[in-house]
Amino acid sequence: MSFQAYLDTIEKKTGLTPRQLVDIATEKGFGPDSKATPIIEWLAADYGLGRGHAMALVHVITKGPQIPTKHVGTDGVHRDESDTLWLDGAATNPNRT
Repeated sequence: MSFQAYLDTIEKKTGLTPRQLVDIATEKGFGPDSKATPIIEWLAADYGLGRGHAMALVHVITKGPQIPTKHVGTDGVHRDESDTLWLDGAATNPNRT
């Protein structure tokens, strides 16, 4: 599953875009200096997210939407179209094929 696919699945499961979840995380005091465990626990308790999906959001909350380019344009299962994740909802993603 690509990084973007994780975020799209999170949106389907929670009804919130990744950006909305990042905003809520910020309101709760999570940010670049936050450890993963408290964020994972919050996402599990409030939204029922498992560890893999939560870790995708941990990355965005702590590091922003940029991801390493090693999977961009590859043929692997973790292939992403861009090194910048779309946070504003799957339906509006200009990179969707």
